[in-house]
Amino acid sequence: MLTCDICGEEIMFEEDMRTHLLLSHLENDMHCPLCSLSGVTYNELCFHISAAHPDEQDQAHLTLPSGCSAETNAAVMESVDGQTATQLPLTQSCTAGDTCDGAGSVTPTAASSVTTDSVPHKLNITAESGGSSPGETLPTTSIVKTQGAKTRLKSNVLCDEGYIGMKSEHSKAKQKRLSSPRKEELFSCPMCALVCSSSFILQEHVELHLQEEPSAEGEKRFECPLCSVVCSNSFSLQEHVEVHLDHEAAVNPAGAGSPGSDLKLAKQLQMEEEQRMRQEEAQREREEFKKLQRQFGLDGSGGYCRQMERTMEKAVGRGFMAPAEFHSKRAEMMESVASGVDDGSTRTQGVVTALKEYYQTECRDCVHVWLSADTDHYCSSAGDKGWGCGYRNLQMLLSSLRRTDTYAPIIPEKAVPNITQMQSMIEGAWKEGLDPQGASHFNQRLQGTRAWIGATEIFTLLTSLGISARIIDFHQPTGPGDTHPRLFDWVKQYFTQSNRSSRLPPRLIHTKLPPLYLQHQGHSRSIVGLEQRKNGSLCLLLLDPGSSVSDTRKLLSRGTVSTAVHRIRKFPGSLKHKQYQVVAVHGVLSAEEKQKSIMTSRTLCAERIP
Repeated sequence: MLTCDICGEEIMFEEDMRTHLLLSHLENDMHCPLCSLSGVTYNELCFHISAAHPDEQDQAHLTLPSGCSAETNAAVMESVDGQTATQLPLTQSCTAGDTCDGAGSVTPTAASSVTTDSVPHKLNITAESGGSSPGETLPTTSIVKTQGAKTRLKSNVLCDEGYIGMKSEHSKAKQKRLSSPRKEELFSCPMCALVCSSSFILQEHVELHLQEEPSAEGEKRFECPLCSVVCSNSFSLQEHVEVHLDHEAAVNPAGAGSPGSDLKLAKQLQMEEEQRMRQEEAQREREEFKKLQRQFGLDGSGGYCRQMERTMEKAVGRGFMAPAEFHSKRAEMMESVASGVDDGSTRTQGVVTALKEYYQTECRDCVHVWLSADTDHYCSSAGDKGWGCGYRNLQMLLSSLRRTDTYAPIIPEKAVPNITQMQSMIEGAWKEGLDPQGASHFNQRLQGTRAWIGATEIFTLLTSLGISARIIDFHQPTGPGDTHPRLFDWVKQYFTQSNRSSRLPPRLIHTKLPPLYLQHQGHSRSIVGLEQRKNGSLCLLLLDPGSSVSDTRKLLSRGTVSTAVHRIRKFPGSLKHKQYQVVAVHGVLSAEEKQKSIMTSRTLCAERIP
């Protein structure tokens, strides 16, 4: 609700408030017909005309608004000896039932009713019989003159004695202002062509202009499609465009304004709008693509070497590393990268052997335990932190394969390659024709980037080495609470394939099978074992590249092995990602089988379970 600051009326809408201000406080404002005086009451205007325009008061007649009673707010007596007129502040208001005689006295009729007004310095007398009726024109002879030395106003109305004979400084100044004719003074609005006779009216008018102006911030822009003018609202824009069309019609009367020209203009506007939308969509796609490139390390910000150098530079800047040590480690890193062999700084050997010794003596609540072939643990370093988990799991898998008699002959190098060498090996596999879609995704380039790799890149590299591999996709949960019990069952089948006899398997089985590569959204790990508890539940043993060297080496100590094993155990309730992919190695490829795998990898498909 909006409240009028002048009369206190409550109005619902802003447009209605403007209409109220215009009709109630501007158009009905009293003003002198003989000069520019305004902003006064009817009674004050009567007194002003009598005092300031005595010679012209017969020509001036004041008309009251319809629906109001004719009233006078002051009874002024003029003394015989030339003293100034005096206003008697009466508080009597006569209704339509009263009559006023010629001497100025008021005689109530039988049906008269008298009301008392509490506003000082005003007298309200309603004239009915013998006077002017409501809505008629009253003469300005509201000054009551007497001929004697003393003047007496005859009336049977009650007067407020507290106000009789009192005259404040404010009344003197107001009477002086009303008794002197005003010089015509006009005030022009600086925002439109309106000319006001009063500064107060001009101020209210300008405030209405300011209220209509929209705020600059957050305002929708209404831009003319034919020029660069920006309008404040849609209506102004429509009028502006019509001015353009009228001008065109004046310049070219034959063609302008015709249906053909309007259709042409509409098509032009539509084409411009469609082009603008296409440009905005292309800009959004470019921004999203750059965001994905930054997320997956394809934004050209450098690869392993550059990230390692930045990390060491920060350490030097913070005082954690001496400049001489920085140059020494940088030289060692460059030498390791050039050799293509991992320097072993993040490697922990003998992990599976330590697990075997632990299960031989501890953990009696396990009915069966299956372990993979010997596997080294590789953790992330400062050069690949945040993106190198896929490469580190591939190193774990290669460290196990090179210890196995079946796969050792086909491994090109006896040592485990470093990250930059594995990136080069994957690029070489793409050049052979393997996984063309994946190669296109990485723009045929991995070296010098921080690009993430996943199950398909592991499969591609193993196939290029002549190793048969499978990708098993557990694309949706198969158990309650978004769990994957089918994944655990499949891992059990993988480890039990080496024991096909009908005899009961022993409690601890150390197989010669390579570990499994386990991929999910944002991370990957290696499965090196499986537990089966007395209640039939299964538990995976996972090596995480995110574990530091110090945490992993706790598996090698008898005092900390129990705590370390507890960290690598993962029950079904711990694996709740929506999708998991497993890469399993299961043999060596012949030359023909390798070519067939290269052909089928053009549309690479995984084995989906379920």
